Amino acid sequence: MKPLNPVVAEITDRIRARSAATRADYLRRMDAASGHEPGRAKLSCANWAHAFAGQTIADKLTMMAGKAPNLGVVTAYNDMLSAHQPFERFPEVIRQAAREMGATAQVAGGTPAMCDGVTQGRPGMELSLFSRDVIAMSTGVALTHDAFDAAMMLGVCDKIVPGLFMGALAFGHLPVVFAPAGPMPSGIPNAEKARVRAEYAQGKVDRQTLLESEIGSYHSPGTCTFYGTANSNQMMMEMAGLHMPSTAFVHPETGLRDALTAAAAKQAILLASEKRGRMADVVDERTIVNMIVALLATGGSTNHAIHLAAMARSAGVLIDWTDMDRLSSATPLLARVYPNGSADVNAFQAAGGTAFVIRELAENGHMHADVTTIMGEGVEAYYREPTMQDGELVWVDGVSESLDLDILRPASDPFQKDGGLRLLQGDLGRAVIKVSAVKPEHRIIEAPAAVFETQEAALEAFKAGELDRDVVVVLRFQGPRANGMPELHSLSPALSVLQDKGFRVAFVTDGRMSGASGKTPAAIHVSPEALAGGPLAHVRDGDVIRLDAVSGVLTTVGAGDLAARPAAARSEEHAAGSAWGYGRELFGAFRQAVSTAEEGASVCFAAPTHAPEHVDVPPDPNVVDRAVDA
Repeated sequence: MKPLNPVVAEITDRIRARSAATRADYLRRMDAASGHEPGRAKLSCANWAHAFAGQTIADKLTMMAGKAPNLGVVTAYNDMLSAHQPFERFPEVIRQAAREMGATAQVAGGTPAMCDGVTQGRPGMELSLFSRDVIAMSTGVALTHDAFDAAMMLGVCDKIVPGLFMGALAFGHLPVVFAPAGPMPSGIPNAEKARVRAEYAQGKVDRQTLLESEIGSYHSPGTCTFYGTANSNQMMMEMAGLHMPSTAFVHPETGLRDALTAAAAKQAILLASEKRGRMADVVDERTIVNMIVALLATGGSTNHAIHLAAMARSAGVLIDWTDMDRLSSATPLLARVYPNGSADVNAFQAAGGTAFVIRELAENGHMHADVTTIMGEGVEAYYREPTMQDGELVWVDGVSESLDLDILRPASDPFQKDGGLRLLQGDLGRAVIKVSAVKPEHRIIEAPAAVFETQEAALEAFKAGELDRDVVVVLRFQGPRANGMPELHSLSPALSVLQDKGFRVAFVTDGRMSGASGKTPAAIHVSPEALAGGPLAHVRDGDVIRLDAVSGVLTTVGAGDLAARPAAARSEEHAAGSAWGYGRELFGAFRQAVSTAEEGASVCFAAPTHAPEHVDVPPDPNVVDRAVDA
């Protein structure tokens, strides 16, 4: 095994020093909670009787004895999300696994779980990011019954896993195991789906044709098979050591999936019985760095530039986009999965999957291999894969060589020498860009701005042919304070069409795109946001904007001092529309209290944590020269 990459070591040390006070405070609180007896020993007889009044007679007898561990399950089940529909049957699998261990398990509570695929382009998308903190809070409500020795988190999709992660860390004195449901089988090819979407955007096919294409893509229980936020979540949970090994991409409707769910329950109970594997000890500075590296090495979702900051803060760890950018400079891109390639996550798993990625990163010094996981010390257990033999779950070594070099490559021969996410900064603020799907010839764009404050207005201009030119589409007043920072993925087909026509096109916004951010360069999450006095509020139609993903620059050209201009005001109609209807009025307090995108866009930790580092980092011989690589 090679020594740890010096950039990874440097950034970890920087994060550790920055987080010294907040991490120490977090561990102090978890140590205090760990010093107590299990919840059942603290509860009065009436409290404890209430806790198991609804259980089976056999489980009641076990719980009355007060000696066996009790496993609390937090589930994000609903059948609106295809990825979460299989969770309907998981509680009974978990209960039975607990009984086999002489223990008990209870569903402690449920959390909401929105489907961004349903709310894209709709008012409900303005609640999506805030739902993450609601999920964290509801996880806290579920576990605050204090009747549990360990916990299991059932979740897969975009805001759900980050929210469960944040909420579970408030109970980091317990062992916590995450259990996903897995992806649906592959549908129509992703390139075909993208083609039909582009043709619909141009009016070349009708809505029925589009619907038939989408149904061919999203067709059964399980996670959507592109490598968006949901599947990026799963990669990160594997890298964090919170999953059973190689559990992320096993299909829901298989005996292997149920066996893995049962094994996860048993592992949580084992950890509780042996008083080890606290989540507070599993998730530390090194773990957070490993999660960032996993995201970068696989070209994962841009949403995690926001989520990771909030997730890390829940463990007392402070990170910013400079950390991510520096890690990206030293992390090889090992995977090409749609939208960064043509293959889906099922093909990725078949080519070697998470076991191959973790082995390559660990053995080549790109991640911390000495972390604590739910499987014990070190990450070697995550080089293995599960299989069923004679009806029993067994673990075998994962492949040591990629089975498809078009999808998955070794660290010695990556798709590119640096990762898929970069920091942009300049007189327009700080932003992130996902470059793993952007061809080198599109990574530097300089063109006049066309400024909008709603997706609808931008799409109307596209349909009217007003954007058929070299253009930087600026969409402002889309940040967390303005309207909850919705994903703006509805614009992707239109921007793609303009690029395919040969125009130089880029997108700049203080909103989000999505895990499906694609081939058009997009500077997203611009911070500070326009409504909070950010520079985007001062941009005018026709201002020349330069987006340079090679040098990390986002700036105006020849516009002078932006701050000297009067700031544009959000239209009353837009402001009112973002405040009321479709449940948005319930989240007014969130919009007032939310932190910046770089701080995690959170109301759980809304107070500023630290100033992001704006300094230029001197050249490092261990870091790839991006200009050459691009």
